[in-house]
Amino acid sequence: MSDIIQLLPDHVANQIAAGEVVQRPASVVKELLENAIDAHATIIKLLVKDAGKTLVQVIDNGSGMSVTDARLSFERHATSKIRSAEDLFQLHTKGFRGEALASIAAIAHVELKTKQEQDEVGTQIVIEGSEVVSQDVIVTTKGTSIAVKNLFFNIPARRNFLKSNQVETRHIIDEFHRVALAHPNIQFVMYHNGSESFNLPESNYRQRIVNIFGAKTNEKLVPVNEETEVLKISGFVGKPEYAKKTRGEQFFFVNNRFIKSAYLNHAITSAFEGLLKDNTHASYFLNLTVNPQTIDINIHPTKTEIKFDDEHTLYAILRASVKHSLGQFNIAPVLDFERDANLDTPYNYKDVHNPSVPNIEFDRSFNPFKEKTVSGKQITAFKKQTPANWDSLYVGLESKGTQTQKDFSSVQFESEEQTGSIFGDHTQVEKKQTTFQIQNKYIISTIKSGILVIDQHRSHQRVLYEDFLKNMTIKESMSQQLLFPVQLHFSPQEIEIINQVKEDLEHTGFLFSEITSDHIEISGVPVHVPESEVSVILEQLISDIENEVPDSNFSPTDLLAKSMAKSLAVKTGQFLSVQEQEHLVNSLFGCKEPNMSPTNKTTFITLGVDELDKKFI
Repeated sequence: MSDIIQLLPDHVANQIAAGEVVQRPASVVKELLENAIDAHATIIKLLVKDAGKTLVQVIDNGSGMSVTDARLSFERHATSKIRSAEDLFQLHTKGFRGEALASIAAIAHVELKTKQEQDEVGTQIVIEGSEVVSQDVIVTTKGTSIAVKNLFFNIPARRNFLKSNQVETRHIIDEFHRVALAHPNIQFVMYHNGSESFNLPESNYRQRIVNIFGAKTNEKLVPVNEETEVLKISGFVGKPEYAKKTRGEQFFFVNNRFIKSAYLNHAITSAFEGLLKDNTHASYFLNLTVNPQTIDINIHPTKTEIKFDDEHTLYAILRASVKHSLGQFNIAPVLDFERDANLDTPYNYKDVHNPSVPNIEFDRSFNPFKEKTVSGKQITAFKKQTPANWDSLYVGLESKGTQTQKDFSSVQFESEEQTGSIFGDHTQVEKKQTTFQIQNKYIISTIKSGILVIDQHRSHQRVLYEDFLKNMTIKESMSQQLLFPVQLHFSPQEIEIINQVKEDLEHTGFLFSEITSDHIEISGVPVHVPESEVSVILEQLISDIENEVPDSNFSPTDLLAKSMAKSLAVKTGQFLSVQEQEHLVNSLFGCKEPNMSPTNKTTFITLGVDELDKKFI
């Protein structure tokens, strides 16, 4: 039999590797930004067009590359970050695998311009699908510029699996945030379709968070600082009252590298136990500094997963540090509700020893019972009074009694209330209850062939969904004016999303009196929307738009109707009166598609008499 195993060509191997490294345009953004940071750049610019499908370009003022390095950088496993396997346990750079540029060049058109400071001219290399098209000498500034165009041009199936521009842009912004938060000492600028989205100057960590998420974020942050032999923690956690329904503002950085860790996230959740409302998530921006020898980053090509030597110790320290910060800044509740906060010892005084005894001055000759003499007269501390006789207490009662009788003689009392017998009226028809609620979750109703079991949450979603669609399509809606406008604060990206759906929101009954770069003011809401639910509705709407997977029937109006219906629908566990149950059942079967919720889940089932009979065999 002939040999059947053969080596793959380099361009095929690079395309296979690209499947792990480059999953979407955001992956390209991450790799190029991290390369710029490893090049010791102080100013990094990111240019994106069409959510990265047309162009992703990163320009930095780093150290640049020589002619040889520029050409070699696109080879597989070629890197300047490590020299031997032992270096994997002393990593101080973002990249080290040498796969990123080779993988990107295999599935896109790449143009590289680079120059070192001591060189007079730079190098330009153009690569299309792993093939070097040209290599020229050019005049350029110090640093490196890499432009990635037409991503997945030679893998059309992969390109078709990309989401909408809005979703892909959201992923790019997320990666940009992660890199920018890890390095507040570097200036980052981002342009999307020619307009400036972010301009983050060099700053401290708190200012970087505020510059990204809006000025209102400053008052939400609680500092966390702890240093032990094993772990150093610095950063901020959000106050419990500002917790969100989504996990958007949760960032862990280990040695300035963004990671995802459900285990460490549980430590934060445990520290906030008892402080958060149901289904809300606390925000945190925490930097963990550990010995590089105690972690393994080489788990996945994306390098967002890390193995720790002793996770249990990190868990305990992290949880205790967050709880301590919440208590230190009076965020966590205390048992003594009359405690005077002014008596608390400042945390900075914890290391002060040998406190001094305070000096107390007092008059040793003071006597409160001593009689004082003023100008020949004696003044005592107590006034002496002679008690009156006991019989004087009854003087005048006779006249008072006579007056009282006169007063009562003129008082008129209400006539006795007439109450009828509950059995007296035989003409009243007794109304028969036709619906019943079970476990505050399901509504049971009878039909000719058996019984009907309705999921109250899904059913109400269907009713509200069709109402909202009708209002937004016909553009006729009722709105109730608020006595005091509601002001809500959002990040610039969230404000942009609200602007995109503002017209549809107004068709449902929302009225906006002001929209700025960091907050909105609402002066009117739909009739059936309580004022307390406005922030919940908008947060849920923003989350749904950011994470929506578009399909052939995708439209902003449909998404808005689904999101609002999900937020306002009757929740599982909510008690409904008999009238509410009947109204929900009647409204459901007045819908065009009563059997499915807006998310294509079953709203009700029927149990026939035959099925019930089988249960009693």
